[in-house]
Amino acid sequence: MTPSTSVRRSPVAGVGLLLAAGLALTACGQVRASDPAAGATPGTSASASASASESAAPGASPYVEPGAGDGAPHYNENNAHRQPGEMSPAHAKDAEREAERIRPVLERLWKQRKWDPATVRAALLRLGYEEERISADGRRLGGSLTVQEMESRYRDGGYVTPEGARVGLRVHADACVTAFLQKSNFDVRANGPYLETGCFAPPFAH
Repeated sequence: MTPSTSVRRSPVAGVGLLLAAGLALTACGQVRASDPAAGATPGTSASASASASESAAPGASPYVEPGAGDGAPHYNENNAHRQPGEMSPAHAKDAEREAERIRPVLERLWKQRKWDPATVRAALLRLGYEEERISADGRRLGGSLTVQEMESRYRDGGYVTPEGARVGLRVHADACVTAFLQKSNFDVRANGPYLETGCFAPPFAH
């Protein structure tokens, strides 16, 4: 090798070394999503990683019950009084059968635009039900049918009671038929009793 050739290639070699060093430094500053060192599995997208980070953000609830209405901790526990009880299979069939007896009566009254409690009660008593009797201290004395006015609702600064009637039929200790009849619609269904209010669903304000 001649001295002139050695001098001519020396700058090129220096530039090459500088480029290689620059690439090495740049690579050290990058973390790829598929790199196991990044804490993500191969194929994980950047948006998925961002979502995971957001879900673990400070202030997020560490515990959410399955089936919780709004995701609040202990939702089901706090709203146990609003959950109907379980019916045995045999008693559920009995309740469904009674619901089928009541449904056509309420449908007829609804078409006739008769949904006041007195009319509804009289029509259902003709099916052979006996009106439920409750003692002053809350003990059941007999009967199975209760017909009441609709639950009052807060509207425009005060409580109002809509037109209509609601029905509760105690079929068994663990099985009820609940129904309502009002101007807009009617409904009949079989369900277990509520912890505090029997066949009727409790009001929202507890």
